[in-house]
Amino acid sequence: MAAAAVTGQYRRGKTALFLIACGCTGAVPHWIEPGRSLWLAITLVVFLGGYGLRTVFLRDRDKWLVNSTSSSYQLLDKESLPSVDVLVAARDEEAVVERLVQRIDSLNYPKHKISTWIIDDGSKDRTPLLLEKLRRQFQNLHVIRRSSDAGGGKSGALNKALSQVQGDWLLILDADAQLEEDALHRLVLYAREGGWSAVQLRKAVINASHNLLTRFQAMEMAMDAVIQQGRLAGGGVVELRGNGQLLCRSALDNCGGFNEETVTDDLDLSFRLLISGALVGILWDPPVQEEAVETLSALWKQRQRWAEGGLQRFFDYWPLLISNRLSFSQRRDLMSFFLLQYALPLVSLSDLVTTLCTRTVPVYWPLSIAAFSISGLAYWRGCRTISEGPPLPSPQPFRLLMAIVYLTHWFVVIPWVTVRMALFPKKLVWVKTNHHGQETVQI
Repeated sequence: MAAAAVTGQYRRGKTALFLIACGCTGAVPHWIEPGRSLWLAITLVVFLGGYGLRTVFLRDRDKWLVNSTSSSYQLLDKESLPSVDVLVAARDEEAVVERLVQRIDSLNYPKHKISTWIIDDGSKDRTPLLLEKLRRQFQNLHVIRRSSDAGGGKSGALNKALSQVQGDWLLILDADAQLEEDALHRLVLYAREGGWSAVQLRKAVINASHNLLTRFQAMEMAMDAVIQQGRLAGGGVVELRGNGQLLCRSALDNCGGFNEETVTDDLDLSFRLLISGALVGILWDPPVQEEAVETLSALWKQRQRWAEGGLQRFFDYWPLLISNRLSFSQRRDLMSFFLLQYALPLVSLSDLVTTLCTRTVPVYWPLSIAAFSISGLAYWRGCRTISEGPPLPSPQPFRLLMAIVYLTHWFVVIPWVTVRMALFPKKLVWVKTNHHGQETVQI
């Protein structure tokens, strides 16, 4: 049964209820006898901490979840490969668009089975001029133009292309994406052998050596891939990450295309694929390489969008997420992930504020310590994994500690975004990340 895109009704009300529930959960135990209140935190540590540890250590249980070897793809008859359309929604990407088209053209994939579609979404820089020049140079490049006020954000731009492309598979890339020559070939083989309807490539940071912020983001991407692999190995859910996602066209059509009522098309689509019964995998190597944001202000804007889109999808689809459409393992995985990623920051803030106001002892500190410790373990496992692409930062003890401190920004972003979503209506706009055109740098 198809899982059509939703319109995002009653999001403010649902967010307000979530905010109140988390606030009460953090505050009420302070008026309970200290010994009893601590039992709640310990129970959550056992349940959620056990889930986290299991997720991190399960990632190696099935090696086929991890890699598509570079040797096996060479045996595949190229004429049996499916047709692939590469879709890129671009706005003001003059710094990277030429490199992107050149990289796609150099992919080791039959030229008659791959087409590149770039949707110029109202660019005001030199992007339109560069695309016109590239269109004359590369036969398989197609350019679609939209006005900047066309609406629908990135999802609207991608949907514009869906009416014209005819490939069996779609490869969605950001404008700053870099792929190795054999990446698409291996990705398609992995999707075919695994029976996946969608596959997400691990995201690797190109500019990790630029500063501490980009280095921590490189570690964060490795940590995220470790957790995603573990979730899948434990019968849980893999989520798409926008850049470097391969989609079966029929599965996407069954979901109704990209949802233009969300700020994160990838996270929303992940849930609709899940609800429709489509299988989503993750591939460690080869990675898709991209730029990390380089300033705190850019990180703040990016993470607000990620947090808002992440919450939106849970509020939009929760009746289906708790239904029998999903297995028990999938429902347990989603509940645990939701509590750790979105509820814990709000509960912790409420716990802290109540502690200061009542001069009592914090209640949920054991759960926070457990969550950060598991994150450190996932950092360590990810950065120690043999990887293609840009080298991952070495997980030295002090670097791990600082990377864990870096994660505390989510304990600010999530509460702020939740309060904002509960109080103010959302105006859907495309808030893009600026790209500078950096190449892979050794660290």
